[in-house]
This record gives sequence, structure tokens and C-alpha cells, in this order.
Amino acid sequence: MKVDVYGADHSPWVQAVLLSLRERGIEPELHLLPPLAVFRKWGILMPAVSIDGKPWQIESTKILENFDFDPISDKELRLVQNAWQSVLQRPRNPVRFFTGFARIQNPEPIFFKRYASHFGFSFICFYMFVLINFIKIIFRPKPPLDFGDQFLYWEQAVADSDGPFLDGGSPGTRDMLLFGIVQCHASIPVAALHALRYDARLDGLRQWIGHMQERFKDYPHLYSGVYFGPSQPQPKEANFAQRFIFYIGLLTLFALFPLTLALVFVLMKRVPR
Repeated sequence: MKVDVYGADHSPWVQAVLLSLRERGIEPELHLLPPLAVFRKWGILMPAVSIDGKPWQIESTKILENFDFDPISDKELRLVQNAWQSVLQRPRNPVRFFTGFARIQNPEPIFFKRYASHFGFSFICFYMFVLINFIKIIFRPKPPLDFGDQFLYWEQAVADSDGPFLDGGSPGTRDMLLFGIVQCHASIPVAALHALRYDARLDGLRQWIGHMQERFKDYPHLYSGVYFGPSQPQPKEANFAQRFIFYIGLLTLFALFPLTLALVFVLMKRVPR
């Protein structure tokens, strides 16, 4: 089976797809830039997956079903999404935001494409930065008073499980989605990561994270390994040349700010509501 995945591993939904493929022993071809068919239809929405050259799919929960993972209820999907709220804190420090994305290693094997796509990847990060700030300004979402509260349902789910994982003896859909959230919070540390590490109410969830890290100890996109036991190394980072090209791309975008901002809003309209 040949699986192509478009997306950056700072996205929890990309992480969920990559984790599910790892669990099934499938090595995907990962792309940092959207394929033309994806870009025309959905802009830069991620993840997108194509299996054996078939049409691209974008719903992460439906993608997981292709690899024999069970569906998740709408209620629990909303609870997973609620656990992602801390992502709105990411742009508070623009330097840390863009530095975090610049460090993502480009998996493209062809030399020219690898560096050219890292230049283009800077626009995707710029898009995410604008999108998150746009949501904060227009919709004014209220952050939870305590970020630990959003994980209490999952703490109970761990306690109710008959195995080390949320779905029992082996990781299932809920494990993949929630562990994807953990990787997102760890890739650029936010308040939710602090709650996961230190909230006295989440001991069971920390044990679950430990089981997941042991299960995926050779997984190359594991950002949580330095924050929870058993300790695991961080993902390999982009080299100096890749980061330099990324920053050149970013400076170009800011130099052309009116045009790039307009393009961002055009692409935002393509995203399915």
C-alpha cells in the first residue's frame, strides 16, 4: 500500500494520521506542501491523504477508518477538539511560533525540491499565524479557567479502560486523536502542556502518555518525549540551510504583506466550514 500524506507534524490531526499509519506498519510519503489537487480544492487544509493514487481525503477520522480504526462518536470528537483549545496561545510569541515551524525537517528526498518546498512552507506557517489570530480577533473565544479541566473526561476514560490505552489492549482512534493533541501541545509548548504535566488530577492520563510513548518510541514525530516518561528523543530538526531558506521565505512574505495577507483570506474561504 502506497500512502501519501500532506501536512506538518505540528498539527494534531496530521499526527493522528501518522500515528495510525505507524501502528499499522505503513511508511507514508510525507509532504510539507499541498499537492496541486488539494490546493485547488481546499487550499492548504491539512491533513490530506491519498491511498494508492486514489483521490485525496481530508477528514482525519474518516482517514483512520481506511486503516481499520473504529469510528469515534460525535460527542467524543468534540471533547478531543476541546482539548486543543490551547493552540490559540501559540502566536502569542511570534518568534517562538515561527522558529518552531522552521525546525520541522523536510522529508522530501530530492535535493532541489526539499529546499524549494521549505521556502514555500514558510507561507503555510504565515497562513496558520494569521488564521489563529483572525479567529481570536473575530470570534473572541474564551480560554478555559483551568486547562486541566478539558482533560478530565479523558482521565476518567483511562480509568474505565480495561487495558493500558483508551481503547483497551491496543491504541484505537481515541488514542491516536488525543495523543496527536499531546504532540501538538508539546511541539510549541502552551498552557495545556503544563496542565498535562503537573495537574494532580491527571495522574492516569500521564500514565497513558507513558504507555503511548513506549508504544511509539521509534516514531520520528514524537515531541512529548522530553516532557513525559519514559524519556524519548525529540524529532530530528531541519538543518541550518533549510531553516535559512525558510526565514528568507518568511521575510519575503512580510515584505509583500498586503499581497500575502490577501492570499491568506482567499485561501481561508476554501476551507470547508
